[in-house]
Amino acid sequence: MTTRPPLPPFTEETAATKVRAAEDGWNSRDPARVALAYTEDTIWRNRSEFPRGRAQVEAFLTRKWQREMDYRLIKELWAYSANRIAVRFAYEYRDDAGQWYRAYGNENWEFRKDGLMHRRHASINDMRIAAADRLFHWTLGPRPEGHPNLSELGL
Repeated sequence: MTTRPPLPPFTEETAATKVRAAEDGWNSRDPARVALAYTEDTIWRNRSEFPRGRAQVEAFLTRKWQREMDYRLIKELWAYSANRIAVRFAYEYRDDAGQWYRAYGNENWEFRKDGLMHRRHASINDMRIAAADRLFHWTLGPRPEGHPNLSELGL
């Protein structure tokens, strides 16, 4: 059996580690890599889409990152319990016309004993922003250590 540490039950430290690992994975913008963090039979709600299983998640993420260019994400731990984690997040991206957006949201995650996420429920709102109002300027990929988190940015 493959595991994806840290494993539940979570502590504040292991929950925060899980959140940062998820952020780093999503900032890779590699749908196949990201999908491996979820169970084969994962259940999602992402806005008005309801992917089921890794294959649908990978297809969803492929479409997402084709539309959401120069994607940069910050996630922050909100709450945790034995096998659940709640996060808040913000990400910035531009569309193919060059319009920048900041998306704000919350996610509820439920994990199996092996550390794979079985359920992911996301509520997300997008806001148009001017390029001058962007806050996430690091080179594409993981957020650098020391870069402000959402709270430090006032988001």
